[in-house]
Amino acid sequence: MNFEVFRRRRARLLEALSAPDSGAALGEALVVMPSWPVQMRNGDVEQEYRQDSDFFYLSGFAEPESVLVLSTRHRKATLFVRPRDPEREIWDGPRAGVDGAVETFGFDEAFPVADFDKELARLLGDHARLVYRLGRDAAMDRRVLSTLERLKSRSRTATTYPHVVVDPASLLGEMRLLKDDDEVARMRRAATISGEAHARAMAMARPGLFEYEVEAALMEAFRRGGAERQAYGAIVGSGVNATILHYRSNDRRLEDGDLLLIDAGCEFGHYASDITRTFPVNGTFSREQREVYEIVLEAQLASIEKTKPGATIDAIHQATVESLTKGLVRIGLLTGEVEKLVSEEAYKPFYMHRTSHWLGMDVHDVGAYFQGGEPRPLAAGMVLTVEPGLYIAKDANVPAAYRGIGVRIEDDILVGPDGPINLTESVPKTVADVERACRQKL
Repeated sequence: MNFEVFRRRRARLLEALSAPDSGAALGEALVVMPSWPVQMRNGDVEQEYRQDSDFFYLSGFAEPESVLVLSTRHRKATLFVRPRDPEREIWDGPRAGVDGAVETFGFDEAFPVADFDKELARLLGDHARLVYRLGRDAAMDRRVLSTLERLKSRSRTATTYPHVVVDPASLLGEMRLLKDDDEVARMRRAATISGEAHARAMAMARPGLFEYEVEAALMEAFRRGGAERQAYGAIVGSGVNATILHYRSNDRRLEDGDLLLIDAGCEFGHYASDITRTFPVNGTFSREQREVYEIVLEAQLASIEKTKPGATIDAIHQATVESLTKGLVRIGLLTGEVEKLVSEEAYKPFYMHRTSHWLGMDVHDVGAYFQGGEPRPLAAGMVLTVEPGLYIAKDANVPAAYRGIGVRIEDDILVGPDGPINLTESVPKTVADVERACRQKL
């Protein structure tokens, strides 16, 4: 792992906090960022630990019970960590410790996390702004605010203490929105692993299996590919379950004639992929399934084409709904003039979600969608999904052959300087390619 990447990010954050429009006139800032707290599943069993995304973005440090501190005054990065403990490491695995935080991870100084309260009072001195996110960890909030209160009570003898608390969410959101080369490389790898898993699912799915068996194949492919975990809970919905947007049960038996919608992605190096493909369980689309599928694919391709610098997510969504509406009119599920149908949102019974969201360390990643009250223009380095769909309820007022058909197609798109770069383009998507993938032998 190249820890220079994280050092540069910390430097960028300190520069941003020193800019005039960030409140620098109020005085120097101290960033205090705790790791994600350990969560209990039940009794003494912990949930799988995953580091806070902002914390990892700035540190590359994945251990719990740690605190990152950055100073605009001293341009120094301090990390509080669990000390080495041979007995605990037998149970929980190796720790970097204080020396490792400096020597391996490149921090300027490090202390045992047990010293945090004592050292925080010293570090806060001569800083007028505390950059800290309240409301995420109640226990840490109490510790930080208690230290502030102690400093305030000694304000007659202290030269400076923080009198402003600043939430870093918007600054970090803007930083994380534009991906650097290291991030793009991780996202490409996550996309490759996930794409291979989807292709494997197409090849192994067949009537008689259960949705959870397909899900298990996805999880195996993720781990075999080197991914740490799922980026989110997989949706493996067959038949009418494909019309449930956030279907989670994954327990129905696949039947001949079903479509199977899989929305699944892995996380690699703390970065997510998010892919959806829909395919026929028996390997061949019916006429009606193919018609609906090709409408969605046509809309997706048109929307991806618009994913370029200067465009907006709103414009991408508008292109999607216009294309979907044209297709629905073409096959007779809507009647009327397309422009009027779009303005009346006549497509909503069949397409009820937005087309895109940011993608990065989190599957629904950070970053503002609006600037100055207007949709923000896309810029090179942003990554977003493009995921149109059509969901025809089993009781919809349409010809019976269309009822219960659910289709979504989703790719991960990097905004390049000259246009879209599809990180997931290798995953079968055309009707011919999907049917061919379904015929592959494992």
